[in-house]
Amino acid sequence: MPDLQSPSEKCEETTPGISRREMLLGIGAAATVAYTGTAFSAKQGHDHSKHTAQQPDLLNATNDCLDKGQRCIAHCLVSFQEGDVELADCASKVHEMQAVCGAFSYLLAANSEYVSAYANVCEKVCKDCEKECMKHKEHVECKACAEACVEVVEQIKLRLT
Repeated sequence: MPDLQSPSEKCEETTPGISRREMLLGIGAAATVAYTGTAFSAKQGHDHSKHTAQQPDLLNATNDCLDKGQRCIAHCLVSFQEGDVELADCASKVHEMQAVCGAFSYLLAANSEYVSAYANVCEKVCKDCEKECMKHKEHVECKACAEACVEVVEQIKLRLT
């Protein structure tokens, strides 16, 4: 004969003295204590200055460069699909820039201790990308990517040297 008890009835039988209501009240109380502790620590002078990027202009320039790079690569891929491989070197340099700037963006957002050291790599890759993209400045996407790379290099020099 099948067991016709619901899972909650079975639970109540195996854990006497604790009802579902009491369990939920306990969880709610624990959440309240956790929230109160967080609020209390914030009022006690918890330092939030490290919670936002310390180099917001450089971070914005890097993220803009990543965006322009995505558009440039997308343009290159369309050219490849049409049988034109003239932009292959451009796509390659932009691809490298995307990898490096993506990591650099993460380090900037996290206020990593490695930002200064990694900036040198980012600067070099952006210069190489800008040089290659400018060979194709008649393409709006390539020109925009090159200009975004120049801005990253300028922001690195301004903020980190």
